[in-house]
Amino acid sequence: MAIPVSGAGQKKKPMRTLSLILYNLMLPIGALLMAPGALLKLRRRGGRLRDLAQRFGLWPRELIKQVVQMKQDHRLVWMHAVSVGEVGVARKLIQQLLKADPRVAVLLTTTTPTGLELAKEAEAQHPDRLISVYSPLDLPFVTGHLLRWLRPWQMVLVEAEVWPNLMAAAEQLEIPVTLVNARLSGRSERRFAKFKALIAPIFGMLKRVAVQEPGDVERWEKLGVPRDRIFHTGSIKYDPQGSEPKPAQVEELRCILHAVGLGEGRPLLLAASTHAGEERALAVVYLQLINEFRQLGLVVVPRHFERGQAVAADLRSLGLQVALRSAASAASAEDSCDALVVDSTGELKAWQQLASVVVIGKSFLADGGQNPAEAVLAGKPVICGPHMENFTPLMKLLLEAKGALQVKGLDEVAKAVSDFLRNPLTASAMAHRGAEALHKHDGATQRTVALLLGQGPDSAPP
Repeated sequence: MAIPVSGAGQKKKPMRTLSLILYNLMLPIGALLMAPGALLKLRRRGGRLRDLAQRFGLWPRELIKQVVQMKQDHRLVWMHAVSVGEVGVARKLIQQLLKADPRVAVLLTTTTPTGLELAKEAEAQHPDRLISVYSPLDLPFVTGHLLRWLRPWQMVLVEAEVWPNLMAAAEQLEIPVTLVNARLSGRSERRFAKFKALIAPIFGMLKRVAVQEPGDVERWEKLGVPRDRIFHTGSIKYDPQGSEPKPAQVEELRCILHAVGLGEGRPLLLAASTHAGEERALAVVYLQLINEFRQLGLVVVPRHFERGQAVAADLRSLGLQVALRSAASAASAEDSCDALVVDSTGELKAWQQLASVVVIGKSFLADGGQNPAEAVLAGKPVICGPHMENFTPLMKLLLEAKGALQVKGLDEVAKAVSDFLRNPLTASAMAHRGAEALHKHDGATQRTVALLLGQGPDSAPP
């Protein structure tokens, strides 16, 4: 039940108090209603019940010792990123932040098991300056106690999630909070506008908001964030710098493709971040295409990896030979298959490097879409469905540059893929135009770091 946040003075304090009272009255009810689903999701995604203690601020003794040592040696930044997408943004930001200021160390909190897994990978690269842990629940006695103990130099929230009790405790302790890579869809803006009187006082506690697009400045200002606290830095997610996957990971996946019979230069159709129903629909598209492109292979990356088994079974019911990523390895050659279902996390960027054509999920049978930027930056032709509402500015940028293709429905996908496979120069030219368009975000990560460190031309030090 996190709410994004803005600037308010003394006049808004009574409304802020009312907002917090209402929020804390609703919070236990919401938590109880969401608990069964959250526990089920935790189990499906590999989380452990004992990890729930961290959500209440109860950390193992060894973790406490690590944090104490890190606080003694560095200026601590508490950074929060909800799940995999936000952690990906946080990792790029942390890499640049630690490089820019050797005095800084980061405590990275995340909400989901998949997000924590990705955060742990980053922690392994910076063992003395980065610690990752599950985020605390936004209960006053949890977040307040944790903040009083940690006393971070500053807090950084990634993209959209701002917790009222955490914000109130941070303001009381004079800990500056910055929202980076701030994201606000049109739907969210309309929803928040209906409750502006209650939400604006919470937004008012943010020290700074770093937005992705120039038009976002006015949208955040309308929700109550003072204009002098809003900074246009560009999108960290779309910043070409630091977007390349690890070469070793790409090579590992290339070997896996070879092991399951999808290597040896075979063209690959990648269905990226798909939602329920889209996998089967795109498999039907694939069956139409192999009449013309007999060597074509299909790689499916479900948005939620725990659905892998069910997705594989669904594709097999269509008569496809299907392999699961979890059961395949570079050392275990299998019979040639038609499709590979990726039931693991943190690999999509690398899979996009190996694809011939990328189809973006959640854009056909669900609303909102998924991020097409990484596929574009990988130099691949990208096909999106009609529902890309969560990425409206990005899609406008790509479509105006003719750097991506948006179709009206699933019945147009086969022809689009066929055109790209038959005309590789056309496909390459479109991908190049898309990558060039994204260069407007070049340097967004560095600009955000400069803002956090008080080094930007208009930024005030924390």
